[in-house]
Amino acid sequence: MVAWLVVSPILVPLTTAALCGLLWGRVKAQRAVSLTGSVLLAICAALLLGQVAEHGITVAQMSNWPAPFGITLVADRLAAVMVLVASVMAVAAAVYALGDIDPVRERNGFHPVFQVLMVGVCGSFVTGDLFNLYVWFEVMLISSFMLLALGGRRDQIDGAVKYALLNLIATAAFLMAVALLYGMTGTLNMADLALRLRTVEAPGTVTTVAVLFIIAFGMKAAVFPLFFWLPASYHTPAVAVQAIFAGLLTKVGVYALLRTFTLIFVGDVGYTHGLMLWIAGLTMVAGVLGSLAVSDLRRAFSWQVVAHIGYMVMGLALYTPLAIAGAVFYLVHDIVVKTNLFLGAGLARRLTGSHELPAMGGLFKAAPLLAVVMFVPLASLAGFPPLSGFWSKLVLLEAGLEREAYVIVAVSLVVSLLTMWLVGRIWAELFWKPHPAGAAAGTASLSPGGRFALVAPLVLLSGLTVAIGLFAEPVMALARDAAAELMHPEPYIRAVLGRGLPATAEALP
Repeated sequence: MVAWLVVSPILVPLTTAALCGLLWGRVKAQRAVSLTGSVLLAICAALLLGQVAEHGITVAQMSNWPAPFGITLVADRLAAVMVLVASVMAVAAAVYALGDIDPVRERNGFHPVFQVLMVGVCGSFVTGDLFNLYVWFEVMLISSFMLLALGGRRDQIDGAVKYALLNLIATAAFLMAVALLYGMTGTLNMADLALRLRTVEAPGTVTTVAVLFIIAFGMKAAVFPLFFWLPASYHTPAVAVQAIFAGLLTKVGVYALLRTFTLIFVGDVGYTHGLMLWIAGLTMVAGVLGSLAVSDLRRAFSWQVVAHIGYMVMGLALYTPLAIAGAVFYLVHDIVVKTNLFLGAGLARRLTGSHELPAMGGLFKAAPLLAVVMFVPLASLAGFPPLSGFWSKLVLLEAGLEREAYVIVAVSLVVSLLTMWLVGRIWAELFWKPHPAGAAAGTASLSPGGRFALVAPLVLLSGLTVAIGLFAEPVMALARDAAAELMHPEPYIRAVLGRGLPATAEALP
């Protein structure tokens, strides 16, 4: 049962994708299978988190090959939380797709490709070795490229090509780093690497490889200066695809940074994490300025994806238990909020007829329910209490002050103020300003089925944002537990290998 739970985040969406493929051409059946599979994934993810919380780190060795020789799947608190949050976003996107994805895209494979994307996302979270992390990255790249190009419009193809080319560069950097690491240690199992790298007598080479991993994972996460592919591509596909991209794909890169730079590359923290602190600050500034410079709502939110990646990298770069806990909290908060914002932007486009802010407006009167459910993620994005964005930023600011990292704290505060300005501008343009054409359409103009499919995910995610804010203490406790496992990897290594760090290594920071 335990092994099945660890495998289920891969097995469930893979089976769902296969069933959708067998039902090719039968659109209604694919919809039912895709939604059912997404719900089943969320149930399995909840069970997995319960298993990890009760019994500790859970490991499955595929085909009973012992680590580090076989394929290892590992679920600690961070991995289990990420799988659960990703699965809930998959449910929201699958429901929204019922009212958003046109029949042409559905006949051309949207549902099976969407489930394959979830295979790659969840596989990245539970893998225990770097080579399989590369494999799951490639699964994500191929499926996300297909989802970007699905529909065949000129802007979609342009965005998909930019996305694929720049991510292939990241893949090349990743493979180069993996090859160098394997040449030095003879292993790619992450727990085994945590042991062996501590005995490598070439710290400069290890640091160089670590920088290659920062480049590879940083491009996946869209950090400065490797982020230009994101605002050029994320606004082009269908809304359900935009939302799942904004919520999950860059967060897989952040997760990879968190995993490798707390478990593997901890020998030169002063350099590697100091470098990431600079990257975090520049990412925040570039993202928020980009969002203020555009008038397209989707592009503004795409730039905000970049800006808030900086906060998560800031938590990793500060490298204290509180900072890592703040980064984990911020990951959960940001996945929910960004997914919700893109879904809301899609519904606003349907009701106003445009994504350009000057051509939108009148939604407070025409669609008051949309105003309510959009206020929550916008306010959380700005960091208004008591929503999730306030607590996650507060924890990171406290961690920065504890470390006396006053510059990055000041940068994060300025970026938060600019984000408030952006949120005020978006709210005024969407809801307070009259529609230029006289009146916006209301949600009553949608069909009953379409109204439920498009509004229900927004209500779900807004409710989740409020719940995280109101019950921040248990969420923070879970984040602290996840951070403790990351900062003290002995239980992870012992769970995977059956042995832990030698006594001299346990004392390392």
